[in-house]
Amino acid sequence: MSTTETNGVTTRIESAVIRPDADPPESMMNSNEILKSLPPALSERTRWIGHQNADFSGEYVLYWMRTAIRAEENPALETAIELANHLARPLLVYQGLSERYPYASDRHHTFVLQGARDVQQALAAKNIAYVLHLQRPGHRGPHLRTLADQAAVVVTEDMPTEPLRRWTTALRQVITSNVAAVDTACVVPMQLVGRSYERAFEFRKATHQLFAERVSAEPSVGELRSAIPPKIDLPFEPIDLSGCDIATLVSQCEIDHSVGPVPHTVGGSQAGYQRWQDFKDHGLSNYDRRRNNAVVDGVSKMSPYLHYGMVAATRIAREAAAVKSKAAEKYLDELLIWRELAYAFCRYRADHGRVAALPQWALQTLSDHERDDRPSLSWETMARGCTGDPLWDSAQRSLLVHGELHNNVRMTWGKAVLSWTPNAKKALARLIDLNHRYALDGRDPASYGGILWCLGQFDRPFSPAQPIFGTVRTRSTRHHAKRLDLAAYQRKVTRPLWSWTPKVAVIGAGISGLVCARTLADHGCDVSVYEKSGEVGSFDYGVPYFIASDDRFKRYVRSWIEDRIVEPWHGRVVTIDKCKVRAEKTGDTRYIAVPGVNSIGKHLASDLNVQLNTKVMPPMRQKERWLLESDQGHHLGEFDLVVVAVPSHQAAAMLVEAPELSVQCGAVETNHCWALTMSFEQSLQLGYDVAFVDDCAVARIARNDSKPDRVDGTETWRVHATPEWTEAHLDDPPEQVSRRLQEAFSIAVDASTADPQQSSVQRWRNAIPSDPCLEHCLFDDQRMIGACGDWCGSRGVEGAFLSGMAISGQILGRLNSASTSVLQVEKGRLHGSANVE
Repeated sequence: MSTTETNGVTTRIESAVIRPDADPPESMMNSNEILKSLPPALSERTRWIGHQNADFSGEYVLYWMRTAIRAEENPALETAIELANHLARPLLVYQGLSERYPYASDRHHTFVLQGARDVQQALAAKNIAYVLHLQRPGHRGPHLRTLADQAAVVVTEDMPTEPLRRWTTALRQVITSNVAAVDTACVVPMQLVGRSYERAFEFRKATHQLFAERVSAEPSVGELRSAIPPKIDLPFEPIDLSGCDIATLVSQCEIDHSVGPVPHTVGGSQAGYQRWQDFKDHGLSNYDRRRNNAVVDGVSKMSPYLHYGMVAATRIAREAAAVKSKAAEKYLDELLIWRELAYAFCRYRADHGRVAALPQWALQTLSDHERDDRPSLSWETMARGCTGDPLWDSAQRSLLVHGELHNNVRMTWGKAVLSWTPNAKKALARLIDLNHRYALDGRDPASYGGILWCLGQFDRPFSPAQPIFGTVRTRSTRHHAKRLDLAAYQRKVTRPLWSWTPKVAVIGAGISGLVCARTLADHGCDVSVYEKSGEVGSFDYGVPYFIASDDRFKRYVRSWIEDRIVEPWHGRVVTIDKCKVRAEKTGDTRYIAVPGVNSIGKHLASDLNVQLNTKVMPPMRQKERWLLESDQGHHLGEFDLVVVAVPSHQAAAMLVEAPELSVQCGAVETNHCWALTMSFEQSLQLGYDVAFVDDCAVARIARNDSKPDRVDGTETWRVHATPEWTEAHLDDPPEQVSRRLQEAFSIAVDASTADPQQSSVQRWRNAIPSDPCLEHCLFDDQRMIGACGDWCGSRGVEGAFLSGMAISGQILGRLNSASTSVLQVEKGRLHGSANVE
């Protein structure tokens, strides 16, 4: 395979040469005949998507790799090879990793890219052309469609869940090439099953002979006749994972950086089959006796590798069947019956992600008990394992930190969610969110099978009816905890991700610093937060409200509304030009913190180690660690990593030992701001709550008492001066500034106002970033120090939140990195270069 250039020049893969003895190219043929030409083990797994086109005259066969991230025993790859041989076309394997995939996070992205690294190496050994595209800023575009438009045929995996099913159909609708979908996940192809089944025993009986004929079958292995890659100008620059740092790549993607990678579960076929071999050697013989005990390692933990197709279910089944023991039979029953029951259900029930998929008896009984009394817990309360239920919280911590959940506990964990949500519809949505977001085996048909079982699917009614559940089977966390060594389970699921505990200092307790600190603490870091003022997370003085436009931030805002930390604010917002109201500003919903200005900050800091009234001097580097002292000369400790979460000009002064970062911080331009607060006994009757003002010393005015929980009997207005006016009057006496801003306010609102009952003026230096830096955070992965804030990426509360999330992702990725990490674990210390996985 020819090398590809990665210097920004259009990448070219060399032209194919068709061997003289190869079959001549056929441009017009019957698509069904093509399927019949495949070996039976492949043809029974393959189907055409949408209408068929008789034209197969494209330049190459394209294999769009998504959920079978492996080079061996991959029916989709084998089908692509057979079609390439039949059509006398070269073969191109394309893998793209999208930021738009639901629940995309550092955890899932890292695992997939680790698997892709194995694929790249294996396909190179086979002389099969492989290209990988990673969606990220500066690297986006309809590249799949561009490649598919030039293909004779597109081959991909037949995965029956969204959005993959929808994306496959959508591709077929916009290209002329035929699209073939191949079942790469099941031992018995889903299309042979023919329908969905409601009970496992029915599925077992109906598929017994089909499994018997296939469970021990050897895989189909074909050889590509022409191993010379196609001639094509790629519309993107492919990534060579052998020379890239995965953590750095992932940090560039606009995904959920608050869900960190899992060091002990490395992606890829090599790691997957090694885990399988270890289980065969040490766990399979006792599987039937130990599988339900969540304290011991009695299960294979193969589900992440099966989900992403990094290992072949056919090989796992074949090798388990060869053992011929009671334990192996039980393992096969879970692998073949329960897993493939769920695949078939999703294949023939497109509504598998909605409550409509539940059996009628379950829908009815759950509906009958919707009004049963139950507490309502927010998403964040559940996601962080803060419900107060010891077993459930431990199970959720296992998901949050380790990306895994023992199957027997998972059933109890899933049942409990119905008791904390208003109805089955919301319970199902919450279960899908928590499972798919955190579990490495989430977003999988087997996941839907397990989740739906918690609400009655694949089960029968149980009488008498119980509160909330009706006749759906209950599974109490209290009873489960009695038959489990709960203390041992808690120790197991809260074990550290690393062989040591990283010690992190976060300087600044604003929104960005607190988000970073809490994310790192949730993943097991020892975090200390230092704040020079006497409170955390205030922002209301600088902005009258905030908006949420990014889905990563919206998720938290919705949860904060449930917890009465945030409320939508429906105040009227206008623009004023030459003392006249010209337009009303509409658009995104506006939110405020309740009951006070720092409610969000207090919430984020509630279980963190925060030291207020502590001004930190610039951190000093000594013996590969960071030394922190207060301005009073108090020794604050030694730390492995430091995050500076303060305004950019302050960060520049703090980062004296990271000069490159200091320069970047100092380059961010900020504006000063004079702010005036006035209270009036009588209402001014202005008819609006916020006004953006043109042609005036005043930039914006906002009525504070119109917000929820801000009423104190007076009408309070906050006035922000323009940056230009502030700069011109920066050193004026406060009394003079107050008088002039009051005059400007009266002119702007076109009213002769009474003197305010009270007024105060405040000068904020470098208050508002005028031109934030492009990165969402700054991080020096050699010195292990970084900076974040609302001057990174975007302004405002949302910008600060995403910046804190971004730098926590940088740190977790660095801690996880195996190949190009700058970390070394040695007696609990951080050193120059090594491997922590």
